[in-house]
Amino acid sequence: MTYDLEEQEQLDAIKAWWAKYGNAILTLITLILLAVAAWQWWNWYQRNQAAQAAAVFEALQTATVQGQSNQVLDASARLQNDYARTVYASRGALLAAGALAEAGDTAAARQRLQWVVDQKDLLAPVARLRLAALLIDAGEAAQALALLDTTPAAGFEALYADRRGDALFALGRGNEAASAWGEAVERMGPADPLVSVVQLKIEALLPEERA
Repeated sequence: MTYDLEEQEQLDAIKAWWAKYGNAILTLITLILLAVAAWQWWNWYQRNQAAQAAAVFEALQTATVQGQSNQVLDASARLQNDYARTVYASRGALLAAGALAEAGDTAAARQRLQWVVDQKDLLAPVARLRLAALLIDAGEAAQALALLDTTPAAGFEALYADRRGDALFALGRGNEAASAWGEAVERMGPADPLVSVVQLKIEALLPEERA
């Protein structure tokens, strides 16, 4: 009888504890299960998005090789609009910009490069350089210079200085252009194959252009 009473007391204690904390425990377990399910769904979604984006990127590559501008436009637009969070979006925009610029559609090329710049990802510095080149070619050197008025990402200092020199030269500011190109040469180092190209730019400046 003593054993039964002790057992009953234990059961009553468990019931009282469950009555007090049971709902909270069930709620916590439910939240954990929902979180796990959401995480698994998000991973599946990410993998699915990446796979679909890869297929579109492959189609974009094929279109660029074959010179199919309309398909390039469509594929790159899909990557930007539907798969912007994947690694293929910026890569596709850069690839499309090159093909479109070569085909003469500089407006579409500039749009895609600006999109990459706005994403502020690892490819943004490359997009800035290419967009600045298109702006200089279009007679918009001042806008190109403004675009380059930012701290370059590590490893891009020399290229940015070189492109600033191009913009300054286009604006008729020869002395500043020579200074920017000189900075580019210093940052590149003698082993860089681009050094000779930049030095030719400096040497090509007439004395009066440097004034």
